[in-house]
Amino acid sequence: MKFIKDLRPGDRIQDIYFCKSKTPATTKNGKPYDNVILQDKTGCVDAKVWDPNSAGIDDFDSKDFIEVVGEATSFNGMLQINVKRARICREGEYDPALYMPVSSKDNDEMYKELLSLIASVKNQYLHRILEMLFVEDKDFIAAFRKSSAAKSVHHGFIGGLLEHTLSVAKLCDYYCKSYPALNHDLLITAAICHDIGKTRELSAFPENDYTDCGNFMGHIVIGSQMIHDLVGKIEGFPVLLDQELEHCILAHHGQLEYGSPKKPVLMEAVALNMADDTDAKMETFKEIRENATDPGWLGYNRLFESNLFDTRVEG
Repeated sequence: MKFIKDLRPGDRIQDIYFCKSKTPATTKNGKPYDNVILQDKTGCVDAKVWDPNSAGIDDFDSKDFIEVVGEATSFNGMLQINVKRARICREGEYDPALYMPVSSKDNDEMYKELLSLIASVKNQYLHRILEMLFVEDKDFIAAFRKSSAAKSVHHGFIGGLLEHTLSVAKLCDYYCKSYPALNHDLLITAAICHDIGKTRELSAFPENDYTDCGNFMGHIVIGSQMIHDLVGKIEGFPVLLDQELEHCILAHHGQLEYGSPKKPVLMEAVALNMADDTDAKMETFKEIRENATDPGWLGYNRLFESNLFDTRVEG
């Protein structure tokens, strides 16, 4: 099998891939075609079925495993698959483990690092929150370690939530060393907990899609509620500390238009927003570069509101 990360423009393809999504569309001339996202464990690639009514195209749908015959091309500097034939595959023809994207980093090692950061939190109430979630709650731990951090924008793979959370927490730990005025225990706790709501906002792979709860409330509100519920189980938890921690979670997207119910009013909330934004954008840029066919201009990206450039030199 040739993995998506190894495909190059001009490659002829006859391999099995997971159909992550399939959306009908029409050309400017009114001709129907299908937008398809193909996936394996190394990532996703855009594909087009220009003649969906062809005899060689099975009536496949999202979440099907399909054998694709076609050609890899380049469109606006990004890899694209021109699908000539597609056949729905039966169980036994493929190994599902080859098709779910997964973090390139070791999950056990990342979790160990996260636990060491938890150990650095000395405030008894904040440490207890972290212990209840990340040491005692086996169902939460299993979901957290398998979850993605997003449906598509960044860290959209198994282990992505853990990888993103660890990166944000490490950035916040650095901030605390550089700016001693920051409350270390509050910021590290907020960093580790800022996206816990994503364990309920997104379903597990292969779907990795928004749940009813995710659509109704979103991970920011869900995460705040989870913290509020845990605080209620800890006798004597200071009211102001609870409010500060929940505020950091509610404000971690920074702006109302980015989904934060509140804008940051604490120094720690500002730091968390910056760390979260930094890691999300660096990972997004990294994934764009990895999916580009050539270094150089990568095309316009809505997140960055700019035509991006890749400085890598090959060879």
